[in-house]
Amino acid sequence: MSETLLEVKDLRVAYGRIEALHGVSFSVNQGEIVTLIGANGAGKTTTLTSIARLPPPEAPKVASGDILYRGESILGVPPHDVVSKLNVALVPEGRHIFGNLTVEENLTLAAYPRRKAPASEAEAAFKTVYDLFPRLAERRRQRSEQLSGGEQQMLAVGRALMSNCQFIMLDEPSMGLSPLLMQLVFKTLRQLNEEQGMTILLVEQNANMALRLAHRGYVLDTGEIIAEGSADELMDDPEVKKAYLGG
Repeated sequence: MSETLLEVKDLRVAYGRIEALHGVSFSVNQGEIVTLIGANGAGKTTTLTSIARLPPPEAPKVASGDILYRGESILGVPPHDVVSKLNVALVPEGRHIFGNLTVEENLTLAAYPRRKAPASEAEAAFKTVYDLFPRLAERRRQRSEQLSGGEQQMLAVGRALMSNCQFIMLDEPSMGLSPLLMQLVFKTLRQLNEEQGMTILLVEQNANMALRLAHRGYVLDTGEIIAEGSADELMDDPEVKKAYLGG
């Protein structure tokens, strides 16, 4: 049986007096792709930013519950240690790349957690990213603000990989992409999982695509988990079909 990598236990978080998550519990096992689906405002982004330990206002305050990574609570872990010591990376909604820097400069900054490693390790990471996304290799000297939306999303994923992450969280990676580029990004996520064993927690508005990619899923509705199961089980669930799958 695979190790439980992430366990969210009865998590309640709030923005001021407004509670956004009402006792959310779920888990992600090593080597899995797990997706959180739900309508806008369901609490999906709040869940990811809470796990990433981002400070307010990006993430709300945890009122109760716990977040365990490899069996240890991470509630007291600062955001930079989540990346550099736990090897957990978040690809945020909206990408948040440094537009005034080149592609290669963005990737170099992201490799900071590897700064004490041999140079060959960073070189191998660059090769991995450029092999996955040849377009980035072609545009490595180009300012990131000049990239297309799809190329910026590739850069956001590549930046996470440069940090030496073993667990990657993605928030709406298909947002604003053409169908062709959307397929490319999801194909790359599957490749990372199958070939490198990357563990992935995916938040995605396109529930059909998310469930076709994932092994398991959870449905969030106004801050609560209302359904869970294998991807196939959720795709066959009449209520999930009606509410989230267009049928």
